[in-house]
Order: sequence, then structure tokens, then C-alpha cells
Amino acid sequence: MLIFFFVALGASVVGAVCGIGGGVIIKPVLDLLHLETVSAISFLSGCTVLSMSCYSVGKSLLAGEKSVSLDVGTPLAIGAAAGGLLGNQLFTLVRQMSNTPNRVGAVQAACLTAVTVGTLLYTLNRPRITTHNVQNKVACGVIGLTLGCMSSFLGIGGGPINLVVLYFFFSMDTKTAAANSLYIILFSQLCNLLTTLFAGSVPPFRWPVLALMVAGGLGGGILGRRLNRRMKGEAVERLFIALMAVIICISLFNTWRYSSC
Repeated sequence: MLIFFFVALGASVVGAVCGIGGGVIIKPVLDLLHLETVSAISFLSGCTVLSMSCYSVGKSLLAGEKSVSLDVGTPLAIGAAAGGLLGNQLFTLVRQMSNTPNRVGAVQAACLTAVTVGTLLYTLNRPRITTHNVQNKVACGVIGLTLGCMSSFLGIGGGPINLVVLYFFFSMDTKTAAANSLYIILFSQLCNLLTTLFAGSVPPFRWPVLALMVAGGLGGGILGRRLNRRMKGEAVERLFIALMAVIICISLFNTWRYSSC
């Protein structure tokens, strides 16, 4: 059972460093290990990411750090919270329409593969891509809504999608984007969890596993925040690129395995 703790810890360390939350690692890795149901993994992943982002964002705001752009980040976060509701409903709809849980897992894995490939291609070509600086709060809210819907449906908390959007639409550098991404993830995951609880749609899970993963998320948030402050932006970006390549391979395998079951 300790495997859950170490997966959550490792994913949260990298997630806090890169600003991807950790769900984009936890979800495909636990799908690969096949230790819980698809629905339980999505729920546990969301709780882990929430614990890590709570610590990271809370610590940053209490320390008076200016890395989070509240003027842009708050409309994005509110939009992401609303999008999380839509994504949760979309996941429920797909689950109800599917004959087996494996089909839901195949859809999620295939979508995650496509998103991760797009993210990797953008990151590799980023120096040659013209970026923008959106300031309109309605536009920010719509962008956040899309982010929240996608991340909630995939059960990844936002992760790489957030970073690409922050790079392209808001011209943020790597470390600033990471901080703002975690801020957005905090709102979307909190709203998603509350909706799941009030709707009574919490999937069956094991409480000891949840406790271990939340502990791993908090520990990862502490270690990841310290590493992020010491690492240069170029090193963070190299770590992010390597991580995307690994996730693509795992997601491709998960897509094949779930489809063939």
C-alpha cells in the first residue's frame, strides 16, 4: 500500500516544481498499476493534487510572493472552478454511457495522450511561437472554464494544459506560469471535490489509501516548493519536457490496454 504514498509524493514534488499539480502523473501511473478502479483513481488523484496545491499556494501568498498574478489568475481560477463542474458532469455522462469501466479509462487515456503530445510539441517550439497578453477578465474566465472542464474530465487537475495556456495567452515565463497554474488548480480541484461530495457521487475507495496519498501530496508540496525556488527556469522546463515524454508513453500503453480488455 505504500506505493500510493510514493507515487503521490513523487508526483507532487514534480508537480509543485513545474506547476502541473501532479495529477497528470498520478492518474496514468495508477492506471498502469491497476490498483484501483478508474473512478477511484480520478477521485484520489484530485484529493492529492488539492492537498499539494493548498500548501504551495497558501505558503506563497502568506510569504507575500508576487509570482501569482491575481488580476489574471483569479478570473482564470473562477472560470476553472466552473469548468470543473462541467468536466465532472461530462465524466459522469461518459461513465454512464460506457458498458465497462475500461472504456472510460480508454477514453481518458487517449485524450490525455493527445493533450500531452500537443503540450510537448508546443513547448519544444515555444521560442518560435508568438504569444499574447490577454487582460480582458471575461476572456480570462472563458479560458479558465475550458481549462477546468478538460482537467476535471481527465482527472489530472490541470497540469500541462494550464502551462501552455499561460505561456501562449499571457506571455508568462516558466516559473511564473508554474505558480499561477497551481493557483488555478487549487480553485478547480476544490470546487470539483465539493461538487462530488454534495452530489453523493464519491466512488468507492479505501480510506488508508486516501490518507497516504494526501500525506504524499503535502510532503511533495513542501519539497517541491523548496526545489522550485532553487532551480532555474531552464532546468524546470527541461524537467517538464522529459516528464511529458514519459507520460505520453504511459498513456499510449494505458489506451491500448483498456481498449483491449
